[in-house]
Amino acid sequence: MKTFEYFLCCLLVLMLVTTCSKPPEFPAEPIIKFIGISHAAIDQSRGGGIKLDTIEVRFSFTDGDGNLGSKDSTNISLIDSRDKFEHSFKVNPIPQLGSGNGIQGEIAIKLTNSPDTKYFCCTFPNTRLTCIASTKFPTDTLSYFIRIRDRSGKWSNTIKTDRITIFCK
Repeated sequence: MKTFEYFLCCLLVLMLVTTCSKPPEFPAEPIIKFIGISHAAIDQSRGGGIKLDTIEVRFSFTDGDGNLGSKDSTNISLIDSRDKFEHSFKVNPIPQLGSGNGIQGEIAIKLTNSPDTKYFCCTFPNTRLTCIASTKFPTDTLSYFIRIRDRSGKWSNTIKTDRITIFCK
């Protein structure tokens, strides 16, 4: 009988501890961490018979004041490591869950090599030509620097993706 009472007491203490736990507290500005990319090589973005492909970029986020996302404006910045060209994206408002103000989760951005998007264009030394086939320069590489902004205008830290190889054929 003592074993049963001891077990019941431990169960009661465990229930009290789990029901009284506080929600996690995060800094007011967004914090992001790179998770990964779906694959690290892709044909460049250009018309004329290329096989369409997509690279998915994933990162996690936390935001202490829970005001991440916007209906009206872009709030994710991807900056090309080669020429600092910025691509902008929008994440819609993320609802708060539970009693705390903080939010956390993951974001996935899908980047296609469609000729319309130009996320994966080869660039060449000493020229401004991009997105053309090249036998002299068969590959190019890039990484993207990523940051997000909340509705208060606070920017997150900046993360860098793994290197992506672009086939310039």
